[in-house]
Amino acid sequence: MNLLVLGPQGAGKGTQARRISEAYGIPHVSTGDMFRALDDSTELGRKVKAIMDAGDLVPDDVTVAMIQERLAQADAENGFVLDGFPRNLAQADALDAMLGAIGRTLDAILFFDVPDDIGLQRALSRAAIENRSDDTVEAITRRLELYHRETEPIVEHYRATGKLIPLHAERSIDEVWDEIDDALKVVS
Repeated sequence: MNLLVLGPQGAGKGTQARRISEAYGIPHVSTGDMFRALDDSTELGRKVKAIMDAGDLVPDDVTVAMIQERLAQADAENGFVLDGFPRNLAQADALDAMLGAIGRTLDAILFFDVPDDIGLQRALSRAAIENRSDDTVEAITRRLELYHRETEPIVEHYRATGKLIPLHAERSIDEVWDEIDDALKVVS
């Protein structure tokens, strides 16, 4: 099962993607985790860290290359949960083309809909728990602005496929999980 999770900062995408990964035996492919795992001793690692700390988006060419390499790995052969990519229409087109080139399609796009104020508070709580330097009020606010300008149009792009599943992500983790699990039982 090839899945994509979309939604603003603090919507619970990562939490639920990890749960989907475990329940369905497919890898959680998180661009944020991939970028944070880059070594600060490399030029790319330092460049990506500076971009993320400012709340900006990593350039498309870097992101696309990393995702393509990750989806080619053996553990993603039977599916994946893609989290944090695409972030704009150009990346959505690149993802669609990339998947088409390897004979795959997205089976479902899970859209985590949550108000900005809830997303901001959740992201700040996560920052405190995980000690993440890229989750400051300023960076989160900037990413929310970028989300509305750059990423939100992707929702309509994928709604047109008939595979978009809107979720009420302001609810509890377990309530959102129940909604996801019910939807994925229909998809699989």
